[in-house]
Amino acid sequence: MAFDNIYTTGIASGWKVIDAATLKAPLSLEADVAIIGTGAGGGVAAEILSRAGLKVILIEEGPLKTSDSFKDMDEARSYRDLYQEGAGRATADGAISILQGRCVGGSTTVNWTSSFRTPVQTLAHWAAQHAVVGHSEQEMAPWFAKMEERLGIAPWGQTPNENNGILQRGCKALGWESHTIPRNVKGCLDSGYCGYGCPANAKQSMLVSTIPTALAHGATLLHRLRVRQIQHAAGKVEGLSCDALGEDALTPTGTTVSVRARHYIVAGGAINSPALLLRSQAPDPHDLLGKRSFIHPVNLSVATMPKRVDAFYGAPQSVASDQFQWKDGATGAMGYKLEVPPLAVGITAGIANLFGVELKKTMEQLPNFNAMLALLRDGFVPESVGGQVRVGSDGSPVLDYDFSPYMWDGVRRSFLSMAELQFAAGATSVRPAHLDSANYKTWKEAQQGIQNLRLEKFRTTLFTAHLMGGCGMSETPKAGVVNSRGRHHQLANLSVMDGSIFPTSLGVNPQLTIYGLVAQNASLLAGEMGGKLA
Repeated sequence: MAFDNIYTTGIASGWKVIDAATLKAPLSLEADVAIIGTGAGGGVAAEILSRAGLKVILIEEGPLKTSDSFKDMDEARSYRDLYQEGAGRATADGAISILQGRCVGGSTTVNWTSSFRTPVQTLAHWAAQHAVVGHSEQEMAPWFAKMEERLGIAPWGQTPNENNGILQRGCKALGWESHTIPRNVKGCLDSGYCGYGCPANAKQSMLVSTIPTALAHGATLLHRLRVRQIQHAAGKVEGLSCDALGEDALTPTGTTVSVRARHYIVAGGAINSPALLLRSQAPDPHDLLGKRSFIHPVNLSVATMPKRVDAFYGAPQSVASDQFQWKDGATGAMGYKLEVPPLAVGITAGIANLFGVELKKTMEQLPNFNAMLALLRDGFVPESVGGQVRVGSDGSPVLDYDFSPYMWDGVRRSFLSMAELQFAAGATSVRPAHLDSANYKTWKEAQQGIQNLRLEKFRTTLFTAHLMGGCGMSETPKAGVVNSRGRHHQLANLSVMDGSIFPTSLGVNPQLTIYGLVAQNASLLAGEMGGKLA
């Protein structure tokens, strides 16, 4: 495999990078800290702990792919190599598609770079309703600032592409709030291919930022290695049992790896982290593990514009609107954030709900399409309890997720908001992503049509790229799997450091929340373990 200069140079200088697919005999390793997962949580924790002088092992189930692999900017290759289940991951019933990274860097390698601080309303709700301490707006501010500086996070300074410009103009025409999205990029080429791995290393994913720093400070990275089980006894983790995977990063080779450490961090992301703990039969005296697993359910509206949009070019997300996010407060009607997605050929064809000649004719209009999405905010009221992660018969993670009338009301209102905005921006037709929708020619026609849509699974196109909860935090053991610092309530030397510790969804794209929380919690852990913080 060819690597770009970051890894070629680093490995030549002595970085410890092991491709488990190449192992021919069992391997045993020891460290101060073993980290399972290399995404937003695992990557930040690895940098902080290794820089503090602690010996760190990083374990990643997916492959190490770098910018040399991304230069083809190929959509199909990316889904196969970089996403969970080849971008085919979905809820147990198949009704909600799930886009989640599965490679070194996790979802940070393939996300669209949107980086928001946790909303003040969300932090306040966690403190008041879920006994979370230490994460108020004031307490988190320095950690967010630290990670913003570290990862080049700043409002996008270039002119938004036309796809985002439509959102901006529509909001202005209607008098709605809109704002520029902060992005974690340095030297961005504005190509629009963020979802397939950045070919220029401009996106400050964990792949090109924190993980190289951790390796330079002596950390060991093992990729294509699956943690089968966390071994524990008498309230402590004793080790990890791992299986090497082949070149496909899926098939076990038969070679095993065992890892022992003073402390263990689970950072596989929501879905994978609770599933690993369930598979390992981790103590769960209050039956919380895997419960209150949240997504931001996303619905879509596609508009045809009179001029070319070319939504496949340019920074994917640079403008958003919170007009309806907190309109009724944290615990009123379900809120939603409005953004746009990029429209590559494959993913657009997949959401079109068409086939044959009709699909061909529709895809011919792709250059003139604008798509808008709504991030629905789940978990703030009793009627909105999220889903549940469980483990399938083969040990794989499964997510059950149902929709309540409360949530369907949010879907309908957001369909209306998106259509109104698109017509205000000059759309000639608007079609909500729903099997029964027509191509509405006017806002009045859209209002009537959307009000009459039968909202249910499989008729409504739904997806998510934001996974949260399942190992929720609370200072009260009866209400949380971990405490506010991510420490497991029953296993003394185990922490969870990823989005699975969120007690609710956020209402914004989650990566900066994970960066900030993990920076805070990993720094505390480093101090406790005798590390020397810079």
